[in-house]
Amino acid sequence: MQLMGEYECRLDPKGRLRLPSDLTHQLGDRENLSFVINRGLESCLMLYPEPVWDRISREVNQLNQYVKENREFVRFFHRGASRLELDGADRMLLPKRLLEWAGIDKDVILSAYNDRIEIWSKDQYDDLLDSEPATFSELAEKVLGGQNSTNPE
Repeated sequence: MQLMGEYECRLDPKGRLRLPSDLTHQLGDRENLSFVINRGLESCLMLYPEPVWDRISREVNQLNQYVKENREFVRFFHRGASRLELDGADRMLLPKRLLEWAGIDKDVILSAYNDRIEIWSKDQYDDLLDSEPATFSELAEKVLGGQNSTNPE
C-alpha cells in the first residue's frame, strides 16, 4: 500500500473526521476497512490501516521486555491506541483525549505517505512547514547522499 496526498479537512462538532474520497479510494476495499489511531512521534495523530498497525505492533511487541527503555517505548507506543471504523458517510469519531493531546480543534491536515496517515492541527502543520530546512536539497543530501545511487528518481 502506497498512500499519498495532503488534504485539508474539518472535524464536525462531534469530533468526526470524514476521509476524502481520493484517500478512501487509495485504501482499497471499503467494506473491510478499519483503522487504529494513536499518538504520533511528533504532535500529530497517526492513523494506520489495521493490517499496518498489526504488522508494526507485532514488531514492537518483540522487543525484549526486560530492558527498561524497551518497556517504556512499548508502553508509550501503545498508549492511547484505539480502533476506528468508518460510518456510512466515510466518517470516523476521533477520541477526544487524542484530539486534545495533538491540539486538534476543528481544522486538520491529513498527510498520507507510505502506509499511514498523519493527522495534524492545521496551525501546527503550518508551523512545521515554516520550520523546513533552508533547502530541501540539503536535507536530501544529508539523509540520502551516502547511498549508492546515481539517479535521484
